[in-house]
Amino acid sequence: MFQSDGLNLWQGNREIGAEDIAYIRTLIERFPRLARSELADTLCEHLGWLTPAGAPKKEACRKLLARLEAGGEIRLPARRTQGGDQTSGRDRAATPSVPIVSGESVQCTLAQLGPVRLRLLGQAHDVAQCNAYVERFHPLGYHKPFGYWARYRIEAADRSLGYLLLCGAARAIEPRDRWIGWSARQRLANLPWVVNNNRFLVFPWVRIEHLASHVLGQLARQLADDWQACWGYRPLLLESFVDPAHYRGTCYRGAGWQLLGHTSGRGLARPGKHYHSSAKLIFVKALQAQCRRLLCCDQLQERHEPWAK
Repeated sequence: MFQSDGLNLWQGNREIGAEDIAYIRTLIERFPRLARSELADTLCEHLGWLTPAGAPKKEACRKLLARLEAGGEIRLPARRTQGGDQTSGRDRAATPSVPIVSGESVQCTLAQLGPVRLRLLGQAHDVAQCNAYVERFHPLGYHKPFGYWARYRIEAADRSLGYLLLCGAARAIEPRDRWIGWSARQRLANLPWVVNNNRFLVFPWVRIEHLASHVLGQLARQLADDWQACWGYRPLLLESFVDPAHYRGTCYRGAGWQLLGHTSGRGLARPGKHYHSSAKLIFVKALQAQCRRLLCCDQLQERHEPWAK
């Protein structure tokens, strides 16, 4: 189902008006031989539907076309049995079986441990290993990240100490949105500039005081450059949620993250579905001094990011 503001329709962070639908219908009629993938590419270019890095939002456009067809607004060309019409994600490969091995106990001071490194993971084996260990040792297990994402291994010398997973931000969180001060339209447009610290795992056999805060501080200093290299733009804000039934968020406080309040615990349940959760602490970390002002811009996507350096 589309989201509606009473006048137009929404697909992701894109407002779809009657003129857009009429244009899509006309394009299909004029170029009936275009494959669905070619049609999505053309629409992204003509409608200026781009990611923060300036790449066409092909997957979102394909979803829009499918929903318009399901709603009887358009009729898409027949699917081709061969060719490039299948959506291919950067994280689509099946996860191979990875043996889980508990490490030897690590108990020392942070100074004795030596330099800690956050290594950005990209190789298939490293990614699979990260997923498997998070599934085994994190209380919430592993779920495939949505939106843009990154995985880090926490390392010191030849030791692996844990993992960090980052992904797209929560769609709507009232205390966070009130703190930023953005409108609903600005939130839909600028949400990609907020990154969620989805999983933070220090292995249970690693007991080093202040390690978690040290890692979070390093993440805040490193993420913008890494995200720029991976996705072509620099995020402005980090967010994370902590279950107060089990944790107090001490490491986030120690790393200079700001506590904004609690989530409602209701989640975004779909009609007919039941959502069971509990209120979580909301922590944020600004990656740029003017992050709130920038996130409230109406044209953030079109700016050349003078704050990048």
